[in-house]
Amino acid sequence: MRERVRTFLETSYLQRIIIAVIVINAATLGLETSPTVTDRYGTALAVVDHAALYIFVAELAAKVYAQRLRFLRDPWNLFDTAIVALSLLPVANGLSVLRALRILRALRLISVVPSLRRVVTALLTAVPGMTSIVLLLGLVLYVAAVMGTKLYHLTAPDYFGDLPTSLFTLFQMMTGDGWSDITRDVMDEHPSAWLFFVMFMLVCTFVVLNLFIAVVVNAMEEEASGETARATRDLETAVLAELSALRAEVRELRERTPVGTGARARPEGRAAAEPVATVTTATGPVAAGPAAAEVAGTEPAAAGPVAAGPGPRSRSPRDRSSRGRSSRGARGRR
Repeated sequence: MRERVRTFLETSYLQRIIIAVIVINAATLGLETSPTVTDRYGTALAVVDHAALYIFVAELAAKVYAQRLRFLRDPWNLFDTAIVALSLLPVANGLSVLRALRILRALRLISVVPSLRRVVTALLTAVPGMTSIVLLLGLVLYVAAVMGTKLYHLTAPDYFGDLPTSLFTLFQMMTGDGWSDITRDVMDEHPSAWLFFVMFMLVCTFVVLNLFIAVVVNAMEEEASGETARATRDLETAVLAELSALRAEVRELRERTPVGTGARARPEGRAAAEPVATVTTATGPVAAGPAAAEVAGTEPAAAGPVAAGPGPRSRSPRDRSSRGRSSRGARGRR
């Protein structure tokens, strides 16, 4: 029964149903933000919300029954459990903020859709590589904030009045939000300020942020290559299993087949395949072989060809001409 439940949970049909339920539930939670829709269809939206929650609980219970302790080893199962547990918390007046957390059920699409799961896995894999880049970015921001505060705190106190304000201003510029306006306001008093801001934008935006993209892309490529390698290993395992099954079947067929069947059938047809030789005698050509011996009423020879005695032999024209030349030569010598 556990195996049947596990197989049913892994079917694509059930996965499509879960995806549909997540999308519908997310849509209903979005409609609840409209007072007009809530006044008209509040009861129906609540029924859909509770039905989706019960379906999620039933799915998790089936996974726990089918996988048992393996359920806790999968981080995506723990992720789904945390989201469903937040939805099961009471939403009284003191905990009304938990109603907003119900929209987190939409995040279950990450664990259900394989492509989204690969992207998130690649991002989590890239976190160790991003640590050094974050440190580099923080160092650049700190150095630039100290310089901006020292240079422009009197000219633009709204942007560079103190260190925290300068950090926030430079972070806003790094994202590309209004950096040209800030630069022009400072350049009204300091015409050469563009050197500082252009260098900061080049280092942060076009170098450091691109390093994040490079690390994420590299992690995604490694994840894709790892999945390809796992698929190849699974295919090799399946092929080897098929070969082993075929070898076992061939071995079983060999054991069932009796030995020597072809060897006993060979002597019975040997007489028909043996060639028949002819021997010329004084009375004419006679066939020498088992059939001829049977006609003559004698036993055929045990082994070897039938010996034929000397008899008249027809000479070819070439033999006669060579014999005539030799006889004329002998007369000439005499």
